[in-house]
Amino acid sequence: MDQNHTLDHTDFNTVINAPHSKYRYKPSLPAAIIFIILFSLTTGGHVFQLIRRRIWYFIPLAIGGVCKWSNEAVHQVFSKANALQVESVGYVGRAIGSKETPDWTLGPFIIQIVLLLVAPALFAATIYMSLGHIILSVDGESVSLIRKKWLTKVFVCGDVLSFLVQAAGGGVLAGGTAKAATNGQRLILLGLFLQVIFFGLFVLVAVVFHIRLRKAPTNKSLDPNAPWRRRLIVLYVASALIMVRSVVRIIEYIQGNRGNILTHEVFLYLFDSVLMLAVMVLFNVEHPSQVKPRSRKDMADDSMQLD
Repeated sequence: MDQNHTLDHTDFNTVINAPHSKYRYKPSLPAAIIFIILFSLTTGGHVFQLIRRRIWYFIPLAIGGVCKWSNEAVHQVFSKANALQVESVGYVGRAIGSKETPDWTLGPFIIQIVLLLVAPALFAATIYMSLGHIILSVDGESVSLIRKKWLTKVFVCGDVLSFLVQAAGGGVLAGGTAKAATNGQRLILLGLFLQVIFFGLFVLVAVVFHIRLRKAPTNKSLDPNAPWRRRLIVLYVASALIMVRSVVRIIEYIQGNRGNILTHEVFLYLFDSVLMLAVMVLFNVEHPSQVKPRSRKDMADDSMQLD
């Protein structure tokens, strides 16, 4: 019999309400399995599309999908270690160690919290590069607030900064002391605010480009078969999903360790897993390779001009 069954309700509540408890709830096994499967399917689709069409700027999105899949796996294996006897668990390949809930070990906790935080930053990198390709496809640099040469560099650098700050915060947060928890939350908040600021600026650049291009269209943008309008709408939708997720995470960390969001697992799935899954599926369906076939010469030319 696993130890979870030997803990009565009062004892378990005492454990999850302890000052430095790593979880404030008992994670759901069915929910984790469902999202592991869903993220595996959409990530597999992106890897296939990436290899087949060689849209290399979608590499960060595919890696982000792997992070989400790995996070769901580690999150569940870690929290259900006593039930699964995680010497050999298919979710993450390598055994995490046979530990009993709620005696969670530090390593897996750091992995899952960092992967959960940074995956959307990888999605954002692909979105930033996508706008550069749209501008390039319609010869629209003259109506863009930022030259296409600098567009990707500026926003991806901001994204990398946000990524590193959040990852560092996740590591510090898992330190197990009150000071580490406070410092980790501050770093995560800083990283999330950086992500929201850069994302807000990016949306502004995209909207201004869209408005200016409609007022002063280029020859390529007038092509009725040009997919730039649809691709911009896709970017708007994906950006909104990531923005909502980031704002909710900011609220979560402002509320603190005993806040309503952090103590209810449903918010994790509703405002993180579901939204990020939607981003990945959206780009599966509205992938650039689905919109317009590209020759190797076109792709090489695009890469050279973006550089």
